Amino acid sequence: MGADDERHAAYLISDVARLLRTVFDRRVRNLGLTRAQWLAVTRLHRRPGLSQSEVADLLEIEKATACRLLDRLETKKWIERRPDSGDRRIKRIYLTSRASQVHASIWPVAESTVEEALSDLSSEERLQFTDIMNRIKGKLQALAERHAEAGTEDVAFEDEARPI
Repeated sequence: MGADDERHAAYLISDVARLLRTVFDRRVRNLGLTRAQWLAVTRLHRRPGLSQSEVADLLEIEKATACRLLDRLETKKWIERRPDSGDRRIKRIYLTSRASQVHASIWPVAESTVEEALSDLSSEERLQFTDIMNRIKGKLQALAERHAEAGTEDVAFEDEARPI
């Protein structure tokens, strides 16, 4: 199986994640949510009190883009920024009760989207799938931490490392 093969694990994982987001996007569009907004609401629901930089990192966007997104959420009264107790330069971000209601309304949509996506799998296959994905996730998290500790964000390929 080559890197351009449709059955390559990386392509499949990426395509499944993209398609899940696309289906979900279409289902919550009538709530007036953009992908960036529902991702931010979900991340802040799971981890209240993040800084703007941490939100940017979790969403994998630039800090300026995160600032504009958070400004829009604040205008909608979905988040509030509170001063950090240890560093007055940092604002901690929390969902408002309004955003918590939005999250509560989108969560069943997310659950039904995943349920439909997995509906052709038996209970045993679902457990196996989840176990395998958790193992892969754990391995990738360990690799990411190792690269971060070593100060290497990108891996240089052999051909790129050789002088021309």
